[in-house]
Parts: sequence; C-alpha cells; structure tokens
Amino acid sequence: MAAFSPLAVGNKILDWGTRTYVMGILNVTPDSFSGDGLIALQQGQRDVVSRALEQARRFVAAGADILDVGGESTRPGATPVSIDEEMGRVLPVIQAISGELDVLVSVDTYHAIVAEAALRAGAQIVNDIWGLRVDPDLAGVVARYGAPVVLMHNHSSWSHTEVRERLGGRYVGQPYMDMIPDIRHELMESVAIAHTAGIKDEKIIIDPGVGFGMTVAENLELIDRLAEIRDLGYPVLLGPSRKSFIGYTLDLPPDQRVEGTAAAVAIGIARGADIVRVHDVEIMTRVARMTDAIVRPRLKLV
Repeated sequence: MAAFSPLAVGNKILDWGTRTYVMGILNVTPDSFSGDGLIALQQGQRDVVSRALEQARRFVAAGADILDVGGESTRPGATPVSIDEEMGRVLPVIQAISGELDVLVSVDTYHAIVAEAALRAGAQIVNDIWGLRVDPDLAGVVARYGAPVVLMHNHSSWSHTEVRERLGGRYVGQPYMDMIPDIRHELMESVAIAHTAGIKDEKIIIDPGVGFGMTVAENLELIDRLAEIRDLGYPVLLGPSRKSFIGYTLDLPPDQRVEGTAAAVAIGIARGADIVRVHDVEIMTRVARMTDAIVRPRLKLV
C-alpha cells in the first residue's frame, strides 16, 4: 500500500500508510439517518453542547483521531437547514471540543461562511460532501486558512430515492456511465477546483462518496475497488458507517448494522482507506487496528 507524505495538522501528524485514522461522527442534528443525532425536541442549546462534549470525550478515549462535527443531515429526503441554524448548531460544539480535548476537529459543511466560522472556532479540517462544487467561495476559505480539505464525490439526487420505514432511505435508478472512471473523473474535477484556489496537494483528502447516490450493488463494488480511487494519488476517506447499503444487504435497520459496518471498514482498509468515518468508534477502532496488523507491513506483530 503506497504511502503519501505526512500531513501536519495543528500539533498532529497524519502519517499516511502507517496506520488507519479513525474519524468519529458527531451529528448535531435532530434527524440523522442513523438515529444518533444530538438534538432532541424540547432540548436547550446548553444540553446539546454538553451531550456533544460527553460523546466527544468517549470517542477520544476510544481512539478517535478526528471528530467530524456536522449540523445538517445528509440522509435521503432530509430537509436542508439555514446557514444561521447550521452555525448555531456546530460552532458551540466545536468551541467546546477544541477548548478541552487534544483531538483534530473537522467541520462537515459545504458552506464557506460556516467553514470559516468553524475554523475560527477551533476546527482544523473542512469536510465537504459536495467536493467544492456548491459554494464557489469555499475553496478560497480553505486555501486562506491553509486547512486540509476532504473532497467527496456525490452522486445524489432527491428524485432518485426510496424510503422504507424499517430500513430507511436509499438511492435507486441513477446509473453511472462507467462507475469507477466516472468517480475518478469527478474527484479530479474537485481537485482542480482546489488547485485553482491555491489549495496544495498535500492538503487534499478524497472521499469516493459511499452511500451518496449509489445503488446497493454500486456501493459494494466501490468498496471492493477502492484501490482504484487511491491510485489517484491522494489519501482516501471511507464512510460506510451504518449506511443503507448495509441495511438493504443484511435486511437490518440502522441500529443493527455494526457487523456490516465492521466488514466494510475492514475490506475498505485492505483496499486502501486511510481514514474511516464511523459512528461506533470503540468497535471500529479495534477493527481498524486488527486490519492494520494484517495488511500494513510496518505494523505486523512479530
């Protein structure tokens, strides 16, 4: 597995290829597809921050390297929130985490205003599910702050979704011309946007977008062929956690997908994932460490 140059972020070094990094998901939303949203009805903002900080502490203790804070659900059929509401959700949480914990924080947003405010509040990484394609100002913000950015390929379309009560939403009937070449091409278009704005290669991480606009079969194929995405020359983030392709494969609701997630994480690491974005941090950290011991020569036990 080829390694890339290490990435310095704050006081941390991400030494690609030596081990898998674990990104823990903090959904500051009421409507996460996985049921882990930290906002509940009749709950005050202080309660939300307290719950998020408690979860962040657990994640760090369990081995999380990065905490990904998002204020808008990306599940099929979710209602977008205003920028003001998104900032009101994520900024207090980012401030609380960065003020207490020695951990990298990423902000999951595609809005330049939110990203800049989050970076000022203590976030160090921007995670854009639209690969710099939605807000033309976002790339400039990332470049100006010298922040690493996750560029995700997104094949989503609200007109191609199916929602079942037990299994949740999934995408159907939006075929690729040729899936892996199409994903590679669109990721490199996002990379070109980043380069134009002045973002350096070593600051770029790519995400093929498992679960975003793909059929169940396409998701499974993509994980199996992840090495072809890593061959583009950038570290790869994989986010299969609790997603509908696992539920539809195993006929299980989101709260029963831990084993399916573990399988996807292990195969993903074997195929080249550098970061795994997960809900069940303690379990998936163990999965990542065991998989690393098998597939990464520098870590094999003697």
